[in-house]
Amino acid sequence: MSELHLPSLELAILTPLLGAVWVSRLRNPAAARRWTIVCCGLTLTFAVAAWLDLLVLHVSEAAGLGNLWHALTGRHLLALDRFSAPFIPLTSLLYFLTILATAGAKVQRFAFRRSLLSQAIVLATLSTQESWLVIGLLSAETVLPYLELRARAKPTRVFAWHAACFVVLMIAGRAVLEISGGSAVQNRWAVILLLGAVFIRSGMPPAHCWVTDLFEHASFGTALLFVTPLVGAYAAVRLVLPVADDGVLHVLGWVSLAMAVYAAGMALVQKNARRFFCYLFLSHSSLVLVGLGTATTLGMTGALCVWLSVSLALSGLGLSLRALEARHRQLSLTRFHGLYEHTPSLAVCFLLTGLASVGFPGTFGFWSNELLVEGALETYPHVGIAVVFAAALSGVAIVKVYFLLFTGTRHVSTVPLHVGKRERVAVSILATLILGSGLFPQPAVLARQKAAAQLIESGRLRSRAVGG
Repeated sequence: MSELHLPSLELAILTPLLGAVWVSRLRNPAAARRWTIVCCGLTLTFAVAAWLDLLVLHVSEAAGLGNLWHALTGRHLLALDRFSAPFIPLTSLLYFLTILATAGAKVQRFAFRRSLLSQAIVLATLSTQESWLVIGLLSAETVLPYLELRARAKPTRVFAWHAACFVVLMIAGRAVLEISGGSAVQNRWAVILLLGAVFIRSGMPPAHCWVTDLFEHASFGTALLFVTPLVGAYAAVRLVLPVADDGVLHVLGWVSLAMAVYAAGMALVQKNARRFFCYLFLSHSSLVLVGLGTATTLGMTGALCVWLSVSLALSGLGLSLRALEARHRQLSLTRFHGLYEHTPSLAVCFLLTGLASVGFPGTFGFWSNELLVEGALETYPHVGIAVVFAAALSGVAIVKVYFLLFTGTRHVSTVPLHVGKRERVAVSILATLILGSGLFPQPAVLARQKAAAQLIESGRLRSRAVGG
C-alpha cells in the first residue's frame, strides 16, 4: 500500500467517534443536529472513498493502527472484502439520511451523540473479520439503546435480558470453539450457541419480543438505526457460517423461513404503525438468513441482494412513518387518517418503498427476491411457495396500511403538515437509489455474486458448496 494513501476506512470510523465528543459539548439541540449532519456527511464521503479504494485500487486494509496490528499478529484489524465493502457506504447513508430527516419536533428527544457513537461502532463491526472484535463491538452496540431507554424512563427489562443473552451466547460459543481442540461434539455445541446468538439479534421467535419492545419505547430513529444495518446477519456470516455444517445451515434456513411467514402474517393484523413496520422488517430480514443458509452461490447472491434491498427500501418506509409521527404522534391503524392531501410526497415514498421491499417490478427488490427464490429452491425444495406467500402477505399489509394512513377520509388541520426540505431530500435519495438499482441491476448483482463466491470459497464453506 502506498504510504501517501488516504486511510479512508479509519477516517470513516473515527469521524463519528470524534463528532460524538464534540456534539456532547453542545447544549443547543439545533446546533447538535447541524454538527451531526456534518459529521455524518463526512463519514459518508470517507465510506464511499474506502469502497472505491477496494473496487479501483484494490486497497482493502486500513492504514495506521491497521498496519501496527498486522505487524504484531499478521492479520488486518480493519479490512474490507467484496462482501462487506458495500455495507460501509450503505450504513453511512442510512445514518446520514436519518439524521437529516429528523424533524424539528423530534430534535429535543433524539440523542445525536449516541447516534454518532452507534455509527462508529457499526462501521467498525462491518470493517473487521476478527471474531473476538466482532463480538466485542456487537456487545458494545447493545448498550446504547439501553441507555436511551433509561434516559426516557422507559421499561428496559425485555431489551436488557435479550441483549445479555445475546452477548453471553456469543462469548460462550466462541470460547467453546477455541478450546474444543477439534472435537466434533464441542464444535457442534459452539455453533449452536453462536446460532442462538444470531437468532436473538435477528429477532427470531420466540426472541423477537425485544424488537417490538424497542420500537415501542425508544425513539423511532434509534430503533431504525439499530436494526436496519442487519448486523445480526453480519454476525451469522462472520461467526456461524465459517464453522457450521449442513445440519446447522438447514436449521438456520428453515427457522428463518418460518419467521418470514409468521412476521408477514403479524404485520397484516397490527393496530399500531410502529409494530406494523417492526414485523414487516422482521419478515424481510429473515429472508436474508434463508439465503445465507443455502451455502450456494445463487442462494447467497440472492441473500446479499435482498440485504441491500431491505436496508434501502425499509429505511425509506421507516423514515416515511417517522415523518408522519413527527406531525401526528404514534399512528393508529384502527381508522382512516386521510393524510394524502397534506403529505403527497410521503404517500408516494411510502408506497414505493413498501412495494420495493416485496419485489415490485422495476425496483431492486424484484431482482433480489427472484434470485433468492431460485437459489433457495436448490437447497430447500418447495421453499419458493413459502417465500412467495410471505411476500404476498407483506404486500397486502403494505397496501392496507397505505389506505388507512393516506385515504378514506379528509383530514382537517389548523397547522401546516407539509413535508420539510430535509425530509423530502432524504426520501428522494432513497427512492432514486431503489428505482435506479431496479432499472440497472446488473452491476450490483454481479458484485454480490462475486462476494457470494468469495464467502463460499473461504473456510469450511468451500467443501459444502453445491452451487455456482
